[in-house]
Amino acid sequence: MHTLKGIAVSPGIVVGEVFVLDNERRRIARRTVPPARVPDEHRRLDQALAQSISDLATLRTTTASELGDEAAKIFAFHLGMLADRSLTKPMHEAIDKQLVTAEYAAWSGFQTLADRFSAMTDAAFRTKVDDVHDLTARVLRYLIGEHSSRLTALKHVAVVVARDLTPSQAAAFNRSHVLGFVTEAGGKTGHTGIFARALNIPAVVGCSDATQHVSDGTRIIVDGDQGMIIVDPDDATLARYAGYMEQARLFKITLNELAKLPCVTLDGVEIELLGNIEFSEEIPELLALGGQGVGLYRTEFLYLAGDTEPSEEDHYKAYSECVRLLAGRPITIRTLDLGADKYTQAQQEDPERNPFLGLRSIRYCLRNLPMFKRQLRAILRAAAHGPVKVMFPLITNEAEFRQAKFLLNDVADDLEEEGIVHNRTIPVGMMVEVPSAAIMADQFAQQAEFFSIGTNDLVQYTLAVDRGNQAIADLYNPAHPAVTRLIDMTIKAAKRNHIPVSCCGESAGDLTYTMLMLGLGLRTLSATASSLPSLKRLIRSVTIKQCEEVAERAADFDSDVAAANYFRDVARKIIPEAFDGRSVED
Repeated sequence: MHTLKGIAVSPGIVVGEVFVLDNERRRIARRTVPPARVPDEHRRLDQALAQSISDLATLRTTTASELGDEAAKIFAFHLGMLADRSLTKPMHEAIDKQLVTAEYAAWSGFQTLADRFSAMTDAAFRTKVDDVHDLTARVLRYLIGEHSSRLTALKHVAVVVARDLTPSQAAAFNRSHVLGFVTEAGGKTGHTGIFARALNIPAVVGCSDATQHVSDGTRIIVDGDQGMIIVDPDDATLARYAGYMEQARLFKITLNELAKLPCVTLDGVEIELLGNIEFSEEIPELLALGGQGVGLYRTEFLYLAGDTEPSEEDHYKAYSECVRLLAGRPITIRTLDLGADKYTQAQQEDPERNPFLGLRSIRYCLRNLPMFKRQLRAILRAAAHGPVKVMFPLITNEAEFRQAKFLLNDVADDLEEEGIVHNRTIPVGMMVEVPSAAIMADQFAQQAEFFSIGTNDLVQYTLAVDRGNQAIADLYNPAHPAVTRLIDMTIKAAKRNHIPVSCCGESAGDLTYTMLMLGLGLRTLSATASSLPSLKRLIRSVTIKQCEEVAERAADFDSDVAAANYFRDVARKIIPEAFDGRSVED
């Protein structure tokens, strides 16, 4: 038994068997299999080699006919390597003698060959290293691709352990069969955590070398409260964690009893609690847990969950289904927030060097007008069936917002001319998630009908901290005084200009910051459905005066760590059950 520490991004505890998701572009971890699995690993390796040989033979023939025999020689060299028993025999021997997976046997065998070429003094041989790496990727693509495809059709529940998860991978999982997520990469507000919280399953990210310590079928405990995993737990540890899980179950029951009670502070101030969703299927649970509507619908998952770009009808069906399920309750649809780590880089031959500062969100949409207009048309059509708002993400200057609004009006004119039922009078707002938007909030408030503060990116861009980089995860802190001041500026600008303002970032669902947000003047919070009961419990236990005192105290801190500790301590005193008191070493 051993423990690995990471970053807690989705609460809860789960015990289960591991499913490892490898990536052929990285070093393959050495993992073993039971003796009974050895024949299967031989078969997998043989099939991957045969499929690679078939591909290369086709490529050699095509290249020879189109570019000549000289150009086709590279593929002949690749075919020669795969036909060389001195390369493939040690791979099979490794499976037999070391009981390793087919992917590790292949990777290790190719790596040995690459090292031999690298050590040769003749430059002609050293250039062959790139050929070996190319061949490695080809063979591993079959081995790992086959393995990955099994994940989408899992027949048993499992904990997914990976170096990292792309948003597309996370969105494609069989949700009923994934118990939890563990990744080596990632930060507090990355897509893995967002997706796990939406599914209400535990997740730990930034867990260094996790894939090196587990194999398919390894039993682990994922502790999403403490941010750690326990590999091969003993009976005493399993029993202790069974007790923790029972405590959490009982606390959840008491929280869920609040669902039908009003969300109002002790001094009678009503707070609107909305939900953040990725899929319409989340809405029934959201309403059951006391949500009053949807404050953030992340529409980019329509792109991430499928292999083809969604049509206007795909958008319309998804949005109208949400409106139907909400039955008159409000929904705020955020237009596509593609780019950064989501979707666009995989579509490009030359990916951006720094995509988080590149062509993402509203910038990407304004450069891809047919795609953007399809979405806007679908939103206006769905708005004919219920109360819909639309908001644009990552607005940094007034020109972007004006252009987006112009396109919305242009699309409405088209729908009118075509005689298609729609609603062009929907409220139009914007996300405040970069410092420039917060600093210029007064000017934006004269054009926007509402603000929604996105703390995930606001923290990232204010502090210059990549929110998905586990190496600097300790620097990503929503309690930083600079972030607090920008939020305060935004709320005050909204009030001066008489427009609504909410917060839909992950901080909105974190009890640590609830009193601060209310004290700064927020009266609408939008968070993952699973966090709503505990938010309501805290809100119903405090007065606005208490919250204002917390916000005033925040102005005195010059340390983000001290501020975060203070906010957490105040909230813990009010509902200690919501804060796991176990020590990390427990």
